[in-house]
Amino acid sequence: MIDDLTTRINAIADAYEEIRATTQQVIVGNQPLIEEIFICMISGGHLLIEGVPGTAKTTVCKIVAHLIDYDFRRVQGAVDLQPADIIGIRIYDREKSTFTLQRGPIFTNFLMVDEMNRLTPKTQSALLEAMSERQATIDGITYPLPDPYFAIATQNPHEIEGTFPLIEAQRDRFMFSSVLDHLNSENELEVLRREHAGELDWKVYRDRVDPILDPTGVEAMAAAIREVRVDETVLGYMRDLVLATRNHGDVRLGASSRASIALLRGSAARAALNRRTYVIPDDVRALAPSTLRHRLLLTREAAITGVTAEAIIADIVESVGVS
Repeated sequence: MIDDLTTRINAIADAYEEIRATTQQVIVGNQPLIEEIFICMISGGHLLIEGVPGTAKTTVCKIVAHLIDYDFRRVQGAVDLQPADIIGIRIYDREKSTFTLQRGPIFTNFLMVDEMNRLTPKTQSALLEAMSERQATIDGITYPLPDPYFAIATQNPHEIEGTFPLIEAQRDRFMFSSVLDHLNSENELEVLRREHAGELDWKVYRDRVDPILDPTGVEAMAAAIREVRVDETVLGYMRDLVLATRNHGDVRLGASSRASIALLRGSAARAALNRRTYVIPDDVRALAPSTLRHRLLLTREAAITGVTAEAIIADIVESVGVS
């Protein structure tokens, strides 16, 4: 049984390495983002990306969706976008005297919502049911979403006009939050080299590269990581990190129990990417920022004085030990 699990874990790591290497043929940098996308997918989570425009977020998503053979849909956030534009609508057919369902882009394996904070709270809430229950309700009728189902949402934190901050319940549905910034000097130069050589266009590679996985394979990986061993001591460490966010002086509202579950699932997946059948505290530490940053609401005093969620998490990780 252990040997069988080791074989399956190694297969997960091999698939990830192949996806990462293929993606890096087109994308410069963004290595942590690729890892977080893969971990979320095989853990049944969703990802929130906060970053400036022009950091290849959409291209990364298209590449990964192609490599795992997922149906991919993209929605551009806008103030006038209505819930029906995303989930769909039932239209009356006069000839057949029946209602027919016109499915929205939410009915896919891989949904990307660009600039989600441009959606009104009403439209944002339409995504809440899909992310939490993997279903959509249209005119009182509930329709299951494709399985597997994975969502990525992006937002630009530097634009305030015409945006609506994500409601707390919506943010909590995201397993991870990834923060992207501009490339460093070396990577920026590499972008110019590849652009000059005509190697930055994903369309050039798309027809040459076959999918590495399929939805069935992703489901098998999800089953494998559920068998990754997590010692009671490591479980206690996850609990202590989450509890520390609730007792921190600069935090008005700490992380919920969903954060604990996200840490558990994500750490098991990260262990698999590192060819281990067991979780170690380093897995938890590595994922703590992505798991916790979007779930913390700071006090007014902390926000005024420039305290950040990242600084608080770093302080917690440094002060909380494994007992």
